[in-house]
Amino acid sequence: MTTEIERKFLVAALPDLTGADRAVVRQGYLTAPDDSTELRLRQKNDTYFLTLKGGGSLVRVEREAEISAKQFETFWPETEGRRVEKERFTGKLADGRVFELDVFQGDLAPLRLVEVEFSSENEAQQFTPPPWFGSDVTEDKRYKNKNMAINGIPD
Repeated sequence: MTTEIERKFLVAALPDLTGADRAVVRQGYLTAPDDSTELRLRQKNDTYFLTLKGGGSLVRVEREAEISAKQFETFWPETEGRRVEKERFTGKLADGRVFELDVFQGDLAPLRLVEVEFSSENEAQQFTPPPWFGSDVTEDKRYKNKNMAINGIPD
């Protein structure tokens, strides 16, 4: 079983993204809004994925499989009304950790979130975010991509 340990923050100010990898992402959710488990389709540039994420905030189960474009397009219509579009920038923090900064498009613009994954809960708890990170929204379910795909930008 794969476990994801991740913290999520609002972005107070965009950092220098020189050297960061950029990907165009669109994702849609196959599961109902009140399901605790998420089943998600994601296109990241020219690669396609089916992802299952368990309930939880800081720590949760994650399983992902690469699928074909045809498989993606077969199920994509079922995500209508539950979609997110964003640019994702992946880079390194000064301490060597990897960050993923999402700049949302469409109805979720101008929202920006950044996530950092950790190898343990203790490491996640001890993390001191850099100055460009804003409020920690890890435990705020309103900032889960699935919730925002359905309900829009949190108030």
